[in-house]
Amino acid sequence: MPTHVTLLTLRVTMLTGLCHFRWSPDINHTDDIHQHIHNPDSKPMPTIRKAVVLLSGGLDSATVLAMAQQAHYTVHALSFRYGQRHQLELERATQLAQAATVAQHVIVDINLAQFGGSALTADIDVPKHESADQIGGDIPVTYVPARNTVFLSLALAYAESIGAADIFIGVNALDYSGYPDCRPEFISAFEIMANLATKAGVEGSQPLRIHTPLSNMTKAEIIARGLELGVDYAHTTSCYDPLSNGQPCQHCDACLLRMRGFEQNNLQDPALAH
Repeated sequence: MPTHVTLLTLRVTMLTGLCHFRWSPDINHTDDIHQHIHNPDSKPMPTIRKAVVLLSGGLDSATVLAMAQQAHYTVHALSFRYGQRHQLELERATQLAQAATVAQHVIVDINLAQFGGSALTADIDVPKHESADQIGGDIPVTYVPARNTVFLSLALAYAESIGAADIFIGVNALDYSGYPDCRPEFISAFEIMANLATKAGVEGSQPLRIHTPLSNMTKAEIIARGLELGVDYAHTTSCYDPLSNGQPCQHCDACLLRMRGFEQNNLQDPALAH
């Protein structure tokens, strides 16, 4: 295992309580940092900053990693062994982190499979379709309960411990499976909570920002942007139910949305070439 990869095993005990506060969902994400992510030539970044990038090994997170580096962040990548049924995505995440020469790649163990309730962590069939047009509007069984809430909470802890004020996550609210924890409303609410729940946020020394640069992009637009940044999508995996040799199933929601994105760019998905 590469020496720059840190394995952490976390045993998390959750305590519940009541907290009353006022918040406004109107968060403005059009400051210099966010403009620079989409248009690096718009305004110069004042200093190089640390950022935590959630890296799943998929297409979206690989693109976000490249965007964060293009915006001159020093990236600390964070991946999760959360009880998913296959480990291919972690292999891909490790390859991506190595290729990008990130400052650190941390893989956290937290077993959401103990709770079940998802086709990604339990013995439940992954829904399959013949085309992306058949993907329904209901939240599918591939949704992992509260996964992004858990991931972002751990990313928040990691960020505060290393003095980072920025977290990047590749959620998308256009070409996606309808997961509630990918919506802008969720991200806005979490960012407010993060600044109420951390020493850096409360003291005002380092307000934390959650960056979602892919939120309003189609899969085709994400792929086009990633290719501009030199992302090698052959080293990514998106499939919910890959074959034993790692090949994508080509029929789950993630595969169909990904393949359509490449088709709209007049390209073949490089994952299909292996």
